[in-house]
Amino acid sequence: MHVGKRRSWQLSESEAISEGDYWNRRKFLKAVGLGTGSLAGIPNLIGATAGFPTTRNPKYSGEGLDVTDYDLVSGYNNFYEFSYDKDGPAKLANKGWKTEPWTLEVGGLVDNPLKLDVNDLIKRVGGIEQRVYRFRCVEAWSMVIPWDGFQLSKLLQLASPKSGAKFVKFTTFFDPKVAPGQRGGSIDWPYVEALTLAEAMNELTLLATGIFGKPMPNQNGAPIRLVVPWKYGFKSIKSIVRIDLVDTKPVNTWQALQPSEYGFYANVNPKVDHPRWSQGSERVIGGGFFSGRKDTLMFNGYEEQVAGLYDGLDLRRNY
Repeated sequence: MHVGKRRSWQLSESEAISEGDYWNRRKFLKAVGLGTGSLAGIPNLIGATAGFPTTRNPKYSGEGLDVTDYDLVSGYNNFYEFSYDKDGPAKLANKGWKTEPWTLEVGGLVDNPLKLDVNDLIKRVGGIEQRVYRFRCVEAWSMVIPWDGFQLSKLLQLASPKSGAKFVKFTTFFDPKVAPGQRGGSIDWPYVEALTLAEAMNELTLLATGIFGKPMPNQNGAPIRLVVPWKYGFKSIKSIVRIDLVDTKPVNTWQALQPSEYGFYANVNPKVDHPRWSQGSERVIGGGFFSGRKDTLMFNGYEEQVAGLYDGLDLRRNY
């Protein structure tokens, strides 16, 4: 479908790149009313609790990266199921929405379909670890986040994909009673995302159940979400309830909503601009107005690990 008119949830170019309009960090935190202690003390933020405390994987230690403050990671979110405002999810996702117990189903083209409580799943895959990844939003802002979780490939191996499986489809929850954003609007709920099977099996692809060594806050996608660090953030679907192995490329939510802007792959590529702003640089959340921009790296800095997935693919056309 073609959408010509900019919708209320879409950013203009100036909104996507302006530091001054939104960021003075102290003003933001005061407006949101969040701090590390206040977040940690709210029971409703806790989803899956198995596997904590975690140990940081030295291969993904984030050496040389400046980790974004917990307050910002947990207080500046896109989660349209709850709000189109950045501070809205932290408020609305903790009003009666329970993320434990939580069941995840794996089906489709698999020999061993699974239906497990997330805490039981963590035990089945051998626990969780912490990895520090860059996070790049399609809106041209970025963070560095310590995620706690496990490789998606471990879960897929448990399910044993059939030979015909080529893609992995992810579906989030649907509960309009507690998620006000799902009561209407432009999005056909529930939110859907997908990867190729090769992308899903890559060692970087993570199912995260926490941040900063703590269970995942609701607004960040409790109790279990996808993290694909070389892709724009909207590919990292939150609060997953179902994973299906399929043989045909799924149409993800953003493709259906705005096909002129969002492709299936959504790889971070500074050479392919968004129709309304450049992707050549990014605004570092918490970095300040003058020092908070940096050049965007191909595949978000993970080119060595993932470029081979796209051999022979024109990344200017297949974006």
